[in-house]
Amino acid sequence: MPAHLRARALGRALTTRRKCVAAGTAVLGAATLAVSAVPSQAQPATGAATVTAAPVQLGAQPIKGVKAAVTDQLAGESVKIQAIEARQQAARKAVAEKAAVRKAVARAAEKAVAGKAAAQKAVVTKARATHRAEQAVSRSAARPQAQKAAAPTRYPNNLDGWIRESLAIMRKHNIPGTYQGLYRNIMRESSGNPYAINNWDINARNGIPSKGLLQVIPPTFRAYHVPGTSWNIYDPVANITAAANYAAHRYGSIDNVYSAY
Repeated sequence: MPAHLRARALGRALTTRRKCVAAGTAVLGAATLAVSAVPSQAQPATGAATVTAAPVQLGAQPIKGVKAAVTDQLAGESVKIQAIEARQQAARKAVAEKAAVRKAVARAAEKAVAGKAAAQKAVVTKARATHRAEQAVSRSAARPQAQKAAAPTRYPNNLDGWIRESLAIMRKHNIPGTYQGLYRNIMRESSGNPYAINNWDINARNGIPSKGLLQVIPPTFRAYHVPGTSWNIYDPVANITAAANYAAHRYGSIDNVYSAY
């Protein structure tokens, strides 16, 4: 056999032998560990020390210590979770409170705007009413003097005659109003009684009770008395025309009156 072939065969034999020796050594070591781990059933020899098995440990920490550490860690995690939930709840509460405050502010602003609009509307309404009253006074002052009739017309001395005579006088003085408007208000105020008097309302308590067909108080009767009629407040024609003149100045016409005026 050539020399280089013999050297290669020898090297292979040595390698195989080393592997076998290593494997045997490993098996022997494992067997030794197994024998030392299992306690002997036989009694120890006289004079020999009794071997006590130590508790199984994970590294240098006993199992009890590991359990306590795990328990402490879980408790700590629970505290952390509770703290996070508390912060989240506080944040939600803060957001809700801010939303409530914003809503209250918005409502207050809307109420203020509505109040301002109502006040402006009241001012405009009052200004218009004042303007209409001034125009009515101007029209009344500019009315031409009534011309004398050639011959006075005779009217019956009853409610129908009083209303028709009052309408004739009202036309001469450009005082608006219709038969229906006068009749409706007369029936509501006095039921057609020219001597009716109100002794219970605020005017009566103030010493100026409402009187006559259209329940006019004396100051109003004097202020809106129509020339050519009697100064007696109980006179039917004088009472009707004075009341119609007052209603024209305040409401535009007696026809616009549907309640106490």
